[in-house]
Amino acid sequence: MLEPPLDPLALVLTPQIGPKRLQIALRGDGSSESLAHLLGSEIARAYQQTLKEQKAQQEREKAQALGVHIIGLWEEGYPEALRQLDSPPGALWLKGELPPSGPQIGIVGTRKASPWALHWTQKVAQELGQSGVGVISGLARGIDTAAHQGALEAGGYTLGVLGSAIDRVYPAENRRLAERMSLLSEFPLGTPPQPELFPRRNRIIAALSRAILVVEAGEKSGALITSRFALELGRDVLAVPGRPADPQSVGTNRLIQDGAGLVLSAEDVLGALGVSAVRRAPPELEGPEARLYRALLELPMALPEDLAKTTDLSVPEVLSLLTMLELKGLAQALPGGRYSPG
Repeated sequence: MLEPPLDPLALVLTPQIGPKRLQIALRGDGSSESLAHLLGSEIARAYQQTLKEQKAQQEREKAQALGVHIIGLWEEGYPEALRQLDSPPGALWLKGELPPSGPQIGIVGTRKASPWALHWTQKVAQELGQSGVGVISGLARGIDTAAHQGALEAGGYTLGVLGSAIDRVYPAENRRLAERMSLLSEFPLGTPPQPELFPRRNRIIAALSRAILVVEAGEKSGALITSRFALELGRDVLAVPGRPADPQSVGTNRLIQDGAGLVLSAEDVLGALGVSAVRRAPPELEGPEARLYRALLELPMALPEDLAKTTDLSVPEVLSLLTMLELKGLAQALPGGRYSPG
C-alpha cells in the first residue's frame, strides 16, 4: 500500500516539530522511513498520529470557514523577509492581505500610554499612511491600537501581528478594530494569548518592517524586545524622546542614547525611510495665529516663552493660540512643555 504524500501542515501541527525540524523534514522524500531517519522514530510516530487525527484537514476547513488563508514556508507566497529569520514560522495564518511592496514601519510601545503619546501616535500614523507607508503593529492596547487607528483613518494599509490565533483576538475590546484591518499569526486556530508567544510575535513585526518606531516604553517594555530583533535583522530603530523622570520613557530615552534615530514628527520617520511627505496646502491663518504658526515653523521644539519673545505676544496669549493650532492639527505638544508644528 502506497503511503500518502507528506503533508507539511501536519508537520507544523505536530507539537514536537518546530521550525528547524520542519525544514529538515521537508528535505526528505515524505516516507515514514525518511522522516524517521531525519528526525527520529518518536517524532515520526507523532507525525503519523497527527495524520491519523486529521488535524491538518480540520485546520484547513476551519480556516476556510473564517476567511483565513494558511501560507506555508514551503509555498511561494510566503514572505521573503520571514524566510531570512533563523527559525522562520512553519506556517502563517493570514486574514486580509500581506504587506504591499512599499515601505512598512513597525510602531510599538507601552500598553499604558499617556494621552499625549496616544494622540501623537495616531496622528503620525495617519500622516505616514497618507504618504503611502504601511503600519505594522501588534494590536495591543495603547500605542499599538493608536497606530492601527491612525493608519486606518488615512485609508492606508495596516497589519496586526498577533501573539495568539487569528480567531482569538486579544484584547477583546480590539475585535471591532481587527475587523477593519489585516491580521497575521504564526499560531494555529484556537491558540489563546500567552506571554511566551508575544516575543515571537515581535520578531515578525521587526522582520516585516523597514524600521521600528518605539513610542513610550518603560525599562522592561516588550517594545524593547521588538527593537532588539530589529537591530539583529539590520533594521533601523527610531524612538520618541520623553521626560527624563518619566518611567514610561526610560526605554525610549535609552534607545536614543544607544544610537536610535530621534523622532519628533512624521517627517522624521519619512526621512529615515527615504519617503517624500505628501505636501499639504499651507493653512489659511490671520493675525496673531498666523504669526505664531510662522514662529513654530522657524523654531521647532520651542517653549511658549521662546514663542512669546519671537511674536511679541504674552505667554498666556501664546498658550491660548497654541491650543487653537493644536485643534486644527497645526501644532503638537512635546515632552518638556515644548511645541512643534503639527
